[in-house]
Amino acid sequence: TELPRAELRRPYQATLQAVGGITPYHWEITSGSPPPGIVLGTDGTLSGSASQPGDFRFTVTLSDGAKPAHQLNREFTLSVVTPLLAEWGRPPKVNGQRLEGSIKVSNATDHDFDLTMVALAVAENGRATAVGYQRLKVASGAVGTELPFAQDLPFGTYQLNVDVVAEVASTQAIYRARLVPDQPIKVEQGP
Repeated sequence: TELPRAELRRPYQATLQAVGGITPYHWEITSGSPPPGIVLGTDGTLSGSASQPGDFRFTVTLSDGAKPAHQLNREFTLSVVTPLLAEWGRPPKVNGQRLEGSIKVSNATDHDFDLTMVALAVAENGRATAVGYQRLKVASGAVGTELPFAQDLPFGTYQLNVDVVAEVASTQAIYRARLVPDQPIKVEQGP
């Protein structure tokens, strides 16, 4: 049985339901496990904040208050998604004096995002140059929306920071992601 999906590091709550039998009911996980950070209360409420994405399968045993107790086992799957995923589309590279690349963003929520991407190249002296800025709507379920960036830069070594902020006005949720290349970016004079 599928449960409502959880979003990584966001509060989650879902209550399992039972009909029939004799109250009070007692719920417990008897095999598998829910995502780290999510627990099942004896009242049948799954709650917490998932700390790891993925699909988690577990079996819940429901016991009623009869003597002897009646039991029912049911397997559940709880999917934990990363609401905002940002990854390199085209990793940053230098072409002459031009720094260029792209990121890809995905929206795994049930709501459209108002998304802002800012890419800054920070020189060794601390001077920051905007190499990319975009603000756009990213639809619910969108996968791999590509956002390019490019800018000519003076010679030097730069730390590139690509920050992405996604807002959902209706739920007042804000999601953030940051991409930073493994190595500083060098814009050098050719041979």
